[in-house]
Amino acid sequence: MSTKLRSHGKSVVVWILLAMLIFGLGGFGISNFSGGIKTIGTVGDTEITVQEYANALRQEMNAATAQFGRPLTMDEARSFGLDRAVQGQLFGAAALSEQARQLHLSVGDEEVGRQITAAQAFQGVDGQFDRTAYRDMIRRQGYSEAAFEARLRADIARSILQGAVAGGAVAPEVLINTYTAYLGETRDIAFAEITADNLPAPVGTPDEAALQAYYEAHIEDFTAPEAREITYAWLTPEMMADTVEIDEATLRATYESRMGDYLQPERRDISKLVFPTLEEAEAGMARIAAGEATLADLAEERGLSASDIALSEQSEADIGGAAGAAVFAATDLGTVGPFDTDLGPALFSIDAIYPGEETRFEDARGDIAAELAAERGRRMISDLTSDLEDRLASGATLEEMDRETAMQLGHIALTPETTEGIAGYETFRDVANAVTERDFPELAMLADGGVFALRLDGITPATPIPFETVRDQVAEAWAAAELMRLKTEQAEAVITALEAGTPLADQGLDVRTEDALIRGAFVEGAPQDLAATAFDTEEGKAAIVADADTVFVVTPRAVYPADLDSPEMEQLAETFSTRLGQMIGTDLIDYYAAAAQTEAGITLDSTALNAVQAQFQ
Repeated sequence: MSTKLRSHGKSVVVWILLAMLIFGLGGFGISNFSGGIKTIGTVGDTEITVQEYANALRQEMNAATAQFGRPLTMDEARSFGLDRAVQGQLFGAAALSEQARQLHLSVGDEEVGRQITAAQAFQGVDGQFDRTAYRDMIRRQGYSEAAFEARLRADIARSILQGAVAGGAVAPEVLINTYTAYLGETRDIAFAEITADNLPAPVGTPDEAALQAYYEAHIEDFTAPEAREITYAWLTPEMMADTVEIDEATLRATYESRMGDYLQPERRDISKLVFPTLEEAEAGMARIAAGEATLADLAEERGLSASDIALSEQSEADIGGAAGAAVFAATDLGTVGPFDTDLGPALFSIDAIYPGEETRFEDARGDIAAELAAERGRRMISDLTSDLEDRLASGATLEEMDRETAMQLGHIALTPETTEGIAGYETFRDVANAVTERDFPELAMLADGGVFALRLDGITPATPIPFETVRDQVAEAWAAAELMRLKTEQAEAVITALEAGTPLADQGLDVRTEDALIRGAFVEGAPQDLAATAFDTEEGKAAIVADADTVFVVTPRAVYPADLDSPEMEQLAETFSTRLGQMIGTDLIDYYAAAAQTEAGITLDSTALNAVQAQFQ
């Protein structure tokens, strides 16, 4: 790299490249490939190196790790298609780089140098370019200076080509206007819920045949889920706590060390308004005392809102000084002052008083003892872990662990709905759902410091529950379904009458209205889809909207087209135009890259791909 490099600005390209180096790809290098493998493929004469593929794949796997909260294996990455997505991105970029090369698009050494020396990642403590830091960082990522600068030069050239391809993308005006008009339309609607009181007759009583038929038609609702029969042995800090005794001195010392948790001072909701002079503060207090104004009124006169002067809950120490003592000396709500503060004379409004609270040692003793015993139990379990692991590794059964150690034996039929006892621990459920009958018990940790080991005894398949056992639940489900059927029939009758000229209000319904409803709005107390249905229904017509247990009828009373000349619609149109233009530009780049790949031709080295992926196993 030339020694004439100068720092004059930043570039999106170099910052993206540096972000990949610093955040996504730290410390990963590719080496020792048989046969001197250097590339995973080419587009025309543009190569995609194994290092570039490894870096990009690592970046995607790191992003997935952040999303899932745990590292991904290479097999999982393949199942999610991350490897193919990375390959597609790299070959698309290579196609654009190949086109840039054929079009002789490039930048000189001066621009490359300017980009590098401007990057903060390559600057020393004095804010100047540090060649040693630059060389060390790129080499840790598997790049020589020449290779990194060639990559940066190619990326800049590719960005120039992308800008040329996508730069002229403009959203069609007719599409913008159509979509803006669609979003900007508003409606006045009327709607009413069909309740049991609106039905011509109440829900009847089913006979046994009807219940049996419902049971058979909805057998999945009355089927016990598949259950994994799990035998387990576990040990928790609470179990160990029974063997732990905490002396009185330790309990009291812990209480005193946490006195701030057990002694809460009195707190008050306070508003505070500072005045330039004492005279102005006294004049303001006089107006408040005479009932001519409130502290909020005085604040508003000075261009402040009530929220601007609100301090929320405050202790005497929070206010501090003589002002704090004076404010907390007041016994009633209201405005007091003026009192001197660091900012000048101020009036204080006391809006609420919250008495102080003290938890005595005797009241806190039980909680402290349980907490300390649990902590000591966790340490005891930690000390036992190696012995427990050795026993299991030597072939001890769970029953033997129960007899010979502090672990306790249990059994559970685990289903997706099981959450009681040990099934309340996510780690246990994960292990229990993954174990097979061939697996031997292994010690695993619980979130609270406990340990467990388990064995799969078998799997009980999903089984229908006998009708006699769930008859009451069947009857309840039948009644609910029948009520919804009758409500829907009544709603259809209401719509027929409405379209024949009988308004909703004349049909004995509790009618509500919403004016100037916007598309996508939420109507309180109605199904979530009510607004969407109202916009899908012609003016003067009606439609049914139902959710789990309610049925509504909705009708648009008036439709108001969007005012495309209003400031709101003009802003919406501008936003939509920008975003659609960006989408069109992205599509153009994708199509251009695909055409470039076809024209230049692609080679793919599956051996190199497999070799890179093997590094992630």
